[in-house]
Amino acid sequence: MRDLVIQTDFGLKDGAVSTMYGVAYGVSDKIRISELTQGITPFNIFEASFRLFQTVKYWKPGTVFVSVVDPGVGSNRKSIVAKLKTGQYVVTPDNGTLTHVAEAFGVEAVRVLDETIQRLPGSENSATFLGRDIYAYNGAKLASEIVTFDEIGKPLAPTEVVTIPLEEAQLVDNVIEGTVEITDVNFGSLWTNISESLWQDAFQAKLGANYLVRIFNHGSIKFEREIPFVKTFADVDPGDDLIYINSVGSVGVAIRMGNFEKVNQVSAGPEWTIEIKKSEG
Repeated sequence: MRDLVIQTDFGLKDGAVSTMYGVAYGVSDKIRISELTQGITPFNIFEASFRLFQTVKYWKPGTVFVSVVDPGVGSNRKSIVAKLKTGQYVVTPDNGTLTHVAEAFGVEAVRVLDETIQRLPGSENSATFLGRDIYAYNGAKLASEIVTFDEIGKPLAPTEVVTIPLEEAQLVDNVIEGTVEITDVNFGSLWTNISESLWQDAFQAKLGANYLVRIFNHGSIKFEREIPFVKTFADVDPGDDLIYINSVGSVGVAIRMGNFEKVNQVSAGPEWTIEIKKSEG
């Protein structure tokens, strides 16, 4: 069986996601459907992009991802299928969803779907549920090998795909400057774009040492505190802050058995930045 993995901002309170499953299984019963998440913050393309990056590499080559976070549904933005250099495929609106996987893994080739004809039969008059009519339908056709990647649409140069500008974390005057890219949804930890290698190169960071953390929103400071760098949550007491290396190999900031995002009223996205430097104490 080939795998089809679905990500949306639809939630699970109505039948939208189940409908996409039904369409996909109607195309072929020789595929296996799994969920990445249906809990992307509504309209948050940046978050969808990160969740793909977080997940794609753990699925075998040939896996087809359908990612539908589509605030421009029905407009003239393209519907595309991308083949990553790691061998997985992503069927998605061309609106920036490929940003992180393009940066991390590379896009080998892209095809553009014709929304007027490459769609669920009988859906021609519908313009607002393309997750069902375009993405699940074509994703299932690709996953089941009813069509090949080369047959599924017209070529588009990977360099023409829409991406969101990503700022690179950097060391400036002994301060690491980065972006809070995402939150750990259930626990409120902040995940930054500061790689473990930059963290160690900049500070030769030692477990137990304190670092001054500042978090900004649109340049306005929202948080400032000294926090210890530790290996895991159990290395601090419940309710205490910590800096750690998260599961994707970047610097995270958290509260043990607490929600850092809610407690400190901070969040994530391109407008949320972070500075970390060695404690002077």
